[in-house]
Amino acid sequence: MGCTHNCSSCGADCSSKNQESMIAEANKLSHIKKVIGVVSGKGGVGKSLVTSLLAAEMQKRGKRAAILDADITGPSIPQSFGIHEKAMASEDGILPALTDTGIEIMSVNLMLENETDPVIWRGPVIAGAVKQFWTDVVWGDVDYLFVDMPPGTGDVPLTVFQSLPVDGVIVVTSPQGLVSMIVEKAVNMAKTMDIPLAGLVENMAYFVCPDCGKTHELFGASQAEKMAKRFAFPASARLPIDPETVRLVDAGNVEEADTAPLAPIADFLESL
Repeated sequence: MGCTHNCSSCGADCSSKNQESMIAEANKLSHIKKVIGVVSGKGGVGKSLVTSLLAAEMQKRGKRAAILDADITGPSIPQSFGIHEKAMASEDGILPALTDTGIEIMSVNLMLENETDPVIWRGPVIAGAVKQFWTDVVWGDVDYLFVDMPPGTGDVPLTVFQSLPVDGVIVVTSPQGLVSMIVEKAVNMAKTMDIPLAGLVENMAYFVCPDCGKTHELFGASQAEKMAKRFAFPASARLPIDPETVRLVDAGNVEEADTAPLAPIADFLESL
């Protein structure tokens, strides 16, 4: 009651105002239009793959995409794009790496002496590193910054939701029935933090036999439509199990993979 919907002048004391006051300022040379978090309630569902494919799809559409790899202890984004060089710095801040198509990337793996060195840090230090990727990296002009987060509802998602001006989250899941409960955890965290839902992606949804062309649902019947309706996701998509995509990711050529199945999500992001 009494809220003017303008936190800079509003006298009301509400959760939205308190959250906005915690938003960290981006680097002075960064001009980012939309920040999209990619989350999952559990690991191994293909969150980094979805992040990479979405960035590639938006880049194909003529947008300027970037990826902030917030999975500090399990970074996989650079490998997917075939990036192995170290991050550079200037007097203005840290410079992100560029992929073949111009996608900007920042990951802890670009700062380690060896790519296979483990990151043995406690939660607060990891969260601080993620925040620095927002404040210290010179992102420049970006239409969509995708934040690839570790699974769960711990320190990093909390830091991202509180410190970055997140415009929406995309939840990644798989077809198993038990995943519904895990998805609900991620959805409830987003709602608690007043972060809008942007889309649901069901990965490993089906497999098309290359010999007979028959479609097989290897992990059970799809849950995507039911979950999209239940949690009121504005857009949803299903990704197949595709050996060609696996080959391209392993070769560092994810930008060449088929991104068409993610068109419904990309359409919604363009409408924001």
